[in-house]
Amino acid sequence: VQLQASGGGLVQPGGSLRLACAASGRTTSDYAMGWFRQAPGKERDFVAVITSSGGNSYYAESVNGRFTISRDNFKNTVYLQMNNLKFEDAAVYYCAAAKTYTDFLRANWINYWGQGTLVTVSS
Repeated sequence: VQLQASGGGLVQPGGSLRLACAASGRTTSDYAMGWFRQAPGKERDFVAVITSSGGNSYYAESVNGRFTISRDNFKNTVYLQMNNLKFEDAAVYYCAAAKTYTDFLRANWINYWGQGTLVTVSS
């Protein structure tokens, strides 16, 4: 599975961005897909995951209620709508795919990674 993330950029606090991750290769609808993020000097942390069918999604506590993950299996694309962005949301965001959503508990359980897209939050 190849993953191509896009949509990062510069946004003011309180603003919004939508990230997209286009997948290709194997049947991507067989995989749970989601996002991690990594700020400078920090570990890569889980952000959100959506199950292969799109029926369930899970979020890190720090983004719950502000971020929404969705997927379009016809387009092989997963999205992360980020609202009310805060300074602490600034990071490189990585798209990821794994066989099951529970694999998103640990970054080293992930099967496939995208190249990352930078989100900068600044006034």
